Order: sequence, then C-alpha cells, then structure tokens
Amino acid sequence: MHSKIMNLKRILKSIKSVVVAYSGGLDSTYLLKEAVDTLGKDNVLAVIARSETYPYSEYKDAVKGAKSMGAKCRVISTNELDIKNFKMNPVNRCYYCKKELFRSLDDIRKKLSFGAVLDGTNYDDLKDVRYGRKAAKELGVRSPLLEAEIGKDIIRKASKDLGLATWNKPSAACLASRIPFHSEITTAKLNKIDKAEALLRKMGLGQVRVRMHGDIARIELSQDDMQLFLKKNTRDKAVRGLKKLGFAYVALDLEGYRTGSMHESSN
Repeated sequence: MHSKIMNLKRILKSIKSVVVAYSGGLDSTYLLKEAVDTLGKDNVLAVIARSETYPYSEYKDAVKGAKSMGAKCRVISTNELDIKNFKMNPVNRCYYCKKELFRSLDDIRKKLSFGAVLDGTNYDDLKDVRYGRKAAKELGVRSPLLEAEIGKDIIRKASKDLGLATWNKPSAACLASRIPFHSEITTAKLNKIDKAEALLRKMGLGQVRVRMHGDIARIELSQDDMQLFLKKNTRDKAVRGLKKLGFAYVALDLEGYRTGSMHESSN
C-alpha cells in the first residue's frame, strides 16, 4: 500500500499542476487531497460539474468537501440532455457525457497553463464497463489512481487515515444509469429517481439504486440493507413514498446492489 501511494505522489509531482474532475465521491476526494498535499493549493483546481444527471446531495457534498480541504474550486454547468447521442441513451452514452465534460475541463486547463486534467478512475474500475475511458484517452485526461494501481480498498484505508469523511461513503453514479438503455433520458425521469433514492436514504438505507423500468421502481440494496428494508414499517413507508412519486409498482431486486446492472439486459 505504502509503495503505491508513494508512486501516486511521484506521478502527481511529475505533472506539477492539475485540474481535478471532482465529484465529492470517495475516489475524487482522495485524489484531490493527495494532489493538494503533494503539489500545494496554488497548483490544484477542483472543478465540480453541476448537472441534472447527478443528485443534488452529491453536488452539496462536493462543494463542502473541497472547502474542507482548502482546495481552490470552480463550479461549471454541464448540459448533457442537450447532447442527442446522450439523451437517446445508447449503451455507450457515458462516452458522450464524459467527452463534453473533459473538453470543458481541458479548456480550463489550457487557460491556466496547468499540466493535466485528472479524473478519479481507480484500478478496480477496470473490472467494469467504462465507456468514459475512451473519452478520457482521446482528450489526454490522466488517471493517477489507475496509473499507480490503487483500488478501492487502499483508497478507503488511506482516506480514513487522512481523516476524510468520504472514507466509508457508498459509491455514487450518474442518475442516467438507473434508466434502461435506449429509453430516452429526460429531466422528469432524473428528478423522479433522485427523489426516490433520497427518500430511501433518509430511511437509513446506505447503498441505494432505484432503477426505473417504466412505472416500476426496481430497488437494489446491499445485503445488510435488505434486512432493514424488509421490516414491515420500513417497507410500507418506502412503498407509500415511491408510489406518491408516481411509481405504480415497487420491486426489491433479490440480487442486491451491483454496478452496471442495466448492462445485463442491454444485448
């Protein structure tokens, strides 16, 4: 672990000045912290993208996180729903989203004459389908955690040692990942999903995904959270709340939470 973190610091030092694509999640928070500690605040800029495709709670966490680290921060607005190839929700929609984001970040990098744009892709992400990686490579975005072969376990342990509040934060993802491929992504759908997941988190459920299949809410939870959900009071409250949001049916996925579950039926 120590050697990989030292390698991460060497990679950052070789770049000298960086623009960090910062979401407030586990990976980008740890990367930003290491960048600030290694390069100094003047050589690091955290850029937060405010978008309809990300929960508002994540945006607030990101702003708070950057402030707590003393990092310079800039908020930009991204409009993925204006991109036809994203809005129509093909299997590789993340490519179009990330390309637009990284173009904006690279423009900022050029204006500041900084060394590189960084993202929080880590070594474990190689196990998943990541179409955004293609966009990152095309635009020269660096992924120091990946380059240093640092995965989630190391990130969580190092984050805890550094006192970062995100060390045990559940994984987050674009809200569009809750909508079946080739089903149009709309503001109304994204808002409905965001409200549904916020409702469940307020009930004490941690790793939550509400996948939208028409008027069906398919809920993915960790195995531990399933036990809480199945308690009658919790279950009944969740069903009432989700139906109030407009879902006709509420289903619990017995396989539980897993990344990329929409790919299981995309072929």
